[in-house]
Amino acid sequence: MVKKIVIIGPESTGKSTLSKELAAHFHTLWCPEYAREYLEKNGKDYIYNDLLTIAKGQIALEDKCTLSLSSEPSNKATLLFIDTDMYVMKVWCEYVFEKCHDFIINQIAERSYDLYLLCNIDLPWTKDDLREYPDEKPRRELYQLYKDLLLNQEVPFVEISGIEAQRLNKAIEAVETFINL
Repeated sequence: MVKKIVIIGPESTGKSTLSKELAAHFHTLWCPEYAREYLEKNGKDYIYNDLLTIAKGQIALEDKCTLSLSSEPSNKATLLFIDTDMYVMKVWCEYVFEKCHDFIINQIAERSYDLYLLCNIDLPWTKDDLREYPDEKPRRELYQLYKDLLLNQEVPFVEISGIEAQRLNKAIEAVETFINL
């Protein structure tokens, strides 16, 4: 059985780094964010319908990683760390375009996860050609949108903050607590 742990939060909060580090620590796979691959290939000037394509690519990538782990023989649960899910797509759609694709909403209702790690905005924003929100106000707004979503759903979540090793250690502790429940 694959236990899915999703790492979410605003851009430049260490989601990808944390996903990789957690997968290495727990000797398992992580599912990268499909949006980065898509935007690097197609350019950063996206439109509303590109977000539907990105959402479908994210789902396909997650399903591929899940299938890969499911086929491994094991008597215990296997962890999959997922960098981004449909909550991220929902926030992105609504924040930029003030609407969201039905596909994304339906996937939120249909898919199940076991734990969320919400990355705080306490890391310094790092410039990247694909990043859009360097100012504190939108970062704070986006963080609150993610937190509100997580507060209003059933899957447990843990806020992750701190710099470098602190952040990773807090995430490892949250995952180990989850595993031992």
